[in-house]
Amino acid sequence: MRFLRYGPAGAERPGVLDSEGRIRDLGHVISDFTPDTLSRLADLPLDGPVVPGTPRIGAPVPRPGKIVCIGRNYAEHAAETGNKPPPEPMIFMKASSAQAGPFDPIPIPRGSVSTDYEAELAIVIGHPAKHVAEADALGHVAGYMAMNDLSERDWQWHRAGQYTKGKSCDGFAPMGPWLVTPDEAGDPQAMRVTLSVNGQPRQDGTTADMIFGAAYLVSYLSDFFTLEPGDVIATGTPSGVGAGMDPPGYLRPGDRLRLEIGGLGAQEAEVIGE
Repeated sequence: MRFLRYGPAGAERPGVLDSEGRIRDLGHVISDFTPDTLSRLADLPLDGPVVPGTPRIGAPVPRPGKIVCIGRNYAEHAAETGNKPPPEPMIFMKASSAQAGPFDPIPIPRGSVSTDYEAELAIVIGHPAKHVAEADALGHVAGYMAMNDLSERDWQWHRAGQYTKGKSCDGFAPMGPWLVTPDEAGDPQAMRVTLSVNGQPRQDGTTADMIFGAAYLVSYLSDFFTLEPGDVIATGTPSGVGAGMDPPGYLRPGDRLRLEIGGLGAQEAEVIGE
């Protein structure tokens, strides 16, 4: 099943795509994809009314309690940024206020000189996970979605402190267009990840090349803190980011991005000034 949220920012309604690609409203059975409803997506009736027109598509889940990001989870990406692959998952947090819809304009923050993109598979938690074994970890997943882990590289690497200030700007976490349930998404380690800027290919990888796979990440993170329904795990990005180019290929107003993950849909957005 492919779930989504549609409508104006801050007033989205829950919906689902039917077999013909039409949006069907679920507002008559749930208010939103809350922690409670994320744990029982398979039980929701899918025969709601068809939504007319082409409404704005928002992030597939409401603002999450946590956006947990994994750094350098593809060896080639680590190399292109001048780093070695980490011996265990490298974790940083991204402010939930960075969340945006998959087609919303991407704002370059005031004063930014190096805004960059990162196409990533994101995991959405559906059941609480604490000290979960790797073999059981994917049973705690509500679904998967595409995410762009946008970054301001100068602030990320050269300003004092941790990555958070370069990762958490408004609009720096476009999500969606859909939350795809595990039965339809298939193997999370067999998805193609691509991103282009102005029609020119930049990233083209596969989740099979992740150093730490989805099940391992859920298990690993659950040893440090409870993963709660609605939490998002961004699993890292393949090589091809702007910072790895010579000269760097950072984003500028007017650029157009297309990000796609096989089976999870595509994002398309224009870069604008803040």
